[in-house]
Amino acid sequence: MINITLPDGSVRQYPKGTTAMDVALSISEGLARNVLSAKVNGEVWDASRPISSDATLELLTWDAPEGKSTFWHSSAHLMAEALEALYPGIKFGIGPPIDDGFYYDVDTGDRQISTEDFQQIEEKMRELARQKNTYTRKEVGKAAAIQYFQEKGDEYKLELLEDLEDGQITFYEQGNFIDLCKGPHIPDTGRIKAVKLMKVAGAYWRGDETRKQLTRIYGITFPKQKELDEYLELLEEAKKRDHRKLGAELELFMFSEKVGAGLPIWLPKGTALRTRLEDFLKKEQIKRGYTPVITPHIGKKDLYVTSGHFAKYGEDSFQPIQTPKEGEVFLLKPMNCPHHCEIFGHRPRSYRELPLRIAEFGTVYRYEQSGELHGLTRVRGFTQDDAHLFCTADQLKGEFLGVLDLTIQVLRKLGFSDYTAQISLRDPENPEKYIGSNENWEKAERAIIEATQEAGLPTVTVLGEAAFYGPKLDFMVKDALKRSWQLGTIQVDYNLPERFELEYIGPDNQPHRPVMIHRAPFGSMERFIGVLIEHSAGNFPLWLTPEQVAVLPISDKYNDYAHQVLAQLATHDLRGYVDDRNEKVNRKIRDAEVNKTPFMAIVGEKEAESGTLSIRRHGEGDLGSMPLAEFAAYLHKLEDE
Repeated sequence: MINITLPDGSVRQYPKGTTAMDVALSISEGLARNVLSAKVNGEVWDASRPISSDATLELLTWDAPEGKSTFWHSSAHLMAEALEALYPGIKFGIGPPIDDGFYYDVDTGDRQISTEDFQQIEEKMRELARQKNTYTRKEVGKAAAIQYFQEKGDEYKLELLEDLEDGQITFYEQGNFIDLCKGPHIPDTGRIKAVKLMKVAGAYWRGDETRKQLTRIYGITFPKQKELDEYLELLEEAKKRDHRKLGAELELFMFSEKVGAGLPIWLPKGTALRTRLEDFLKKEQIKRGYTPVITPHIGKKDLYVTSGHFAKYGEDSFQPIQTPKEGEVFLLKPMNCPHHCEIFGHRPRSYRELPLRIAEFGTVYRYEQSGELHGLTRVRGFTQDDAHLFCTADQLKGEFLGVLDLTIQVLRKLGFSDYTAQISLRDPENPEKYIGSNENWEKAERAIIEATQEAGLPTVTVLGEAAFYGPKLDFMVKDALKRSWQLGTIQVDYNLPERFELEYIGPDNQPHRPVMIHRAPFGSMERFIGVLIEHSAGNFPLWLTPEQVAVLPISDKYNDYAHQVLAQLATHDLRGYVDDRNEKVNRKIRDAEVNKTPFMAIVGEKEAESGTLSIRRHGEGDLGSMPLAEFAAYLHKLEDE
């Protein structure tokens, strides 16, 4: 017998060789029908794979991210089976799950697959799914695996086999399809009820532009047709909310080929919005004892060699800047932290100065590949709401909790209430990716875990997502369409203070190394605003929106009164504009609605004589007539909510 420990801590005994599906059936048949895979001792397995020793077990359903990933990985195999049936001789590259579905890279030879072929492929996938074929795992010797794909004539799988050792190779089979795959997979194809192929694109084999370009087919599947229908509705809504579309319509930002791809230009309205965001955080930082600083946009290469950023980001940076002086090389800065380390180290420091909290809205530069650029959410020049806190080891937990409180306050202020705090740790399998000693890493990781526990913050832990110099707490925020974005981040760092030889004099009159906290509640201003646009559909919180009130005179006779109203609103610290075009008032109302102006103040003869305003609210309609002072008080109350 073996002991199986379930997530609630209970322990059940089962015969050796039992499977996760057996465990699910022993709990309830309803649960078993929903199990897609299982996490055994932290590793995701097929639900049908025998467990031979004591283990922890988590049953994974569609509601678990790993369950979805297994479902979509299996769907990629189903699509491959359909493609092989429809296009004999087709060859396969890789077919992984992704955040929204899956893709498979295929070599179609002299044939082409386009969106016009999607319906036929989808129908074949549904036909195969109805057969309820089992996904069967089989361990294969390397010689046998090579022989199979040689006979099949698939050079892509043969190349993948070169990287694998004997004893590490598994095949998966369902129906008439066999693939090289480490799994895991769902129990059978019958779980896949709804299928939709999304797009087709070109993709170089193994991402190498010198290799053959394959056809990449993207798809998504669901256990229920209703879920697919809802997903497609969300996609349509996402198109309406696309920040690139709304950013242009609302005149917030632009891009110029002459300026350069990935380098956003903020227009007046976008600048007003961004400035208000920055001012909000600056005020909060001053309250919490931060000191603002400003550092250059460039630095000598040696600075980033010392910090480790050159080794990490050198390939993703703009080309070095050679000056007329021989041997002098500068870089556009990839991060602000090396500059802030120099600020700490520019004079002797005492323990009485700690914690030292310095903050900067600093612009950094990365040469992202052109194919990866996407509006404001993936750019080459972006501004971080960066701050670095230098403290003693004893102060670390308190400072971390303070930063945590500020980050949560920022998210709530902007209407992001659905988020997950992700503790991002080292990848134990790839220690070469990180700098610093194991001792420092262990202290930093322990500090984050203990601080989040003390704050009572629910977290998930992910290996391999740490920064190269330290672990971090990332806020994975869900927007109104339930899409997840990584926004705010907090990082604990023992390594940069060591690399820069930073010291303070302690109460024992001896030098000590400070601990460093990196934090950015917004993350990147560009990315945050791009996500905020889509989350709010351009209907920003009233305190943030660039233009709060459109004053609409019903004819030219009332333009003077309209401008008087705007001037009086300004004395109440309210922002707006007068639409004094020679247009009918209904047209002005419609345009204000399209521009998502929160309020409209319509003025005509009655309003001019009585000193009142006829108020409409965006998306709601008439609110009636009210004096200007009453209207101003009403808006300020809304701003404070």
